[in-house]
Amino acid sequence: MDKVQAFGKNFTASFTPFAARTQQYVKEQLGQAEDKTQLPPDYIELEKRVDALKQVHQKMLAVTNQYSHEAYDYPANIKESFGDLGRTVSEKVHLLSTATSPAEAQAALTAPPSAKPQPKTFNHAIARAALASSHLLQQQHSGTGEDPLATALEKYALAEERVGEARLAQDSQIQSRFLAGWSTTLNTNLMFATRARKSVENSRLLLDAAKAKAKNPGWKMPGQAQAAGRDDEVASEEARVEIEQAEDEFVGQTEEAVGVMKNVLDTPEPLRNLADLIAAQLEYHKKAYEILSELAPVVDGLQVEQEASYRKSRDGTA
Repeated sequence: MDKVQAFGKNFTASFTPFAARTQQYVKEQLGQAEDKTQLPPDYIELEKRVDALKQVHQKMLAVTNQYSHEAYDYPANIKESFGDLGRTVSEKVHLLSTATSPAEAQAALTAPPSAKPQPKTFNHAIARAALASSHLLQQQHSGTGEDPLATALEKYALAEERVGEARLAQDSQIQSRFLAGWSTTLNTNLMFATRARKSVENSRLLLDAAKAKAKNPGWKMPGQAQAAGRDDEVASEEARVEIEQAEDEFVGQTEEAVGVMKNVLDTPEPLRNLADLIAAQLEYHKKAYEILSELAPVVDGLQVEQEASYRKSRDGTA
């Protein structure tokens, strides 16, 4: 019996604050609360800044999370077989260069998939399409030497594969240095701030509930029995103590929340992570520029040679 009574007291003690907060919240929503403790202006300003920071993280992550998906720029309209994805372009070029028959050349392009299929990025898709096109032209080329367009397409294929690999390296850097950091800030640091603010709101509701109870002695919290024979002086003193305790709790929770929010707002991590994102993008575009800068004069040279050969053959037949 004693255990039952003890359980009842513990349950009432834990239930009473929740019931008081809930009743006070409902009264405020219905416009029946006489007074509502106001939070300091500086605290409200911090809340607005934290909310803005949270929205920034949500907006940026909604877009940049695409870096976690390899095929975010892979064309949806193309169809590539397992054979197309079986080897790297570099491997195919090597096999084609050593092929001694059309059958061997075709086998190089349609090799069975390796343990890991080749990446599905836009650059890799261009590379595979360019190499396949080069092979088609070479198959039908009947003149001496190599078809200049086929040669250019093969070199372009090799370059685009390198660009694609640089893009994958960029994505890996962004995932580890930006996405991980911003996700941690959103799901951990900002979550701590949200919990701290919730504690402030709960303590405020309890404070206002205590004030309302003191103004209306006939009102009681659920789970509390009305004291019988208690004189007004004792009731007033208990109400004063209850309000003071609630005020101390409210002030303490507010100060803690201010510290948590300032820590979230002042941490240099988000800006450092953004700098890492930009650095990864810069490195990728720099590599792409270098690769294509090497290729461009080679293709220009092939184009000049072809034009010269074309003019020569045209002048000879004139």
